[in-house]
Amino acid sequence: MFRAIGNILAIADLRSRIVFTLLALAIYRIGFFIYLPGVDVGLIRSMTETQNESGGLLSFISMTSLLTGGALSQATIFSLGIMPYISASIIFSLMTKVFPKLEELQKEGESGRKVIARWTRYAAVGLCLIQALFVVFWVSSANSGGGVALSSGGFGMGLLQVLVLTAGTLFLMWLGEKITENGIGNGISLIIMAGIVAVIPASLGDFQQQWISLDVDGKPFFILKLLSLLVLFFVVTAGVVFITKGQRRIPIQNARTVRGAGSQRHYMPIRVNSAGVLPIIFAQSLLIIPGVILSMFAGTQGVADLLAPGTFWYMMIYVLMIGFFTYFWTSLYYNPVEMSENMKEYGSFIPGIRPGRRTAEYLQQVFSRITLAGAVFLAVIALIPQIVTNTLNVNFFVSGMLGGTGLLIVGGVALDLVDKIEAQLLARQYEGFVSSKKKSGAGV
Repeated sequence: MFRAIGNILAIADLRSRIVFTLLALAIYRIGFFIYLPGVDVGLIRSMTETQNESGGLLSFISMTSLLTGGALSQATIFSLGIMPYISASIIFSLMTKVFPKLEELQKEGESGRKVIARWTRYAAVGLCLIQALFVVFWVSSANSGGGVALSSGGFGMGLLQVLVLTAGTLFLMWLGEKITENGIGNGISLIIMAGIVAVIPASLGDFQQQWISLDVDGKPFFILKLLSLLVLFFVVTAGVVFITKGQRRIPIQNARTVRGAGSQRHYMPIRVNSAGVLPIIFAQSLLIIPGVILSMFAGTQGVADLLAPGTFWYMMIYVLMIGFFTYFWTSLYYNPVEMSENMKEYGSFIPGIRPGRRTAEYLQQVFSRITLAGAVFLAVIALIPQIVTNTLNVNFFVSGMLGGTGLLIVGGVALDLVDKIEAQLLARQYEGFVSSKKKSGAGV
């Protein structure tokens, strides 16, 4: 490890990229200490996060903004995080599979992708304005400050807050693109990971408060609980890395037209968790809707309690929805019929499987099995935070690092970052080897 770090620091270009990435992430974190104009900073600091959230659509915005690097409860210029841009990207990813014109535009190459990227940014601005309005209405209501509004100032101040929130998200979009161009790794993903990791120190502070409040007899059990959480964290992290990197490799053989040249075999990699973290986000988002609808009618509190987070029916519906969205998202990106036709057109085939319909049926069978494994993995990871919170009585943000979207995002981004750095190191070593060969050849 230390030798790898030394190699990274020895390469000037890679070192400058890493320094630029760290400085950009530092700028991103500074924005969380700049509050919205007109808000009562003292009142914000005196409240806990659970007192700030009011449920409904605003609760969904708060949850997803936290998952994408924001913090609604702090009422800062980056409160929305990068969530509107992520939402717009997901919407256009789905639309390209539904609308043929967008799919044709994507297949045009770099020019078509630039057009879709521009439309995605326009959609992100619209989502920013809509979500910023909900945030401004919240900070102006009495519920935001536990009976006292966090902000006052009328229409002019509200308009300024909407513009500041929108500008904050657009700045994060620009900052993420600059990290991708001049830094290392995917800038948007790194911003999301930095926002999730930043809440860990504050969440771990709860353990210190619990330790101080315990008596002599309770401290040994508390230490045992901490050790259990630590072991569980390493086990779950190892499982996330194993599944994230895991793939099914289907052998593909290419028939060559040159007589006597034989054939060339390679593999079609299929990731176990090809849907990523999106099924969990979709399931969490839709499970908020029943509670919002039931809250509008009287006498429905009993049904709402059955669907509350942590209950049996909530977990059952949660698991079923994760499975559905996993299969749905995978079916959008893996079309066995289209893949078999492309293989037949380019002269490729799976050894032992006839081209055409038989190949499509074989691919469909493989996709169904591998998607089932991915869906079970996502369901287990999604339920771990709720089970740990209910059984061990720990902060939800601490248990969220043992599973759920937080660990999946952080693990996936960290693995991608390591792959990018390794690719840079291998490229530099390869170039040095070629240059030395050229010098020795010139001497001969």
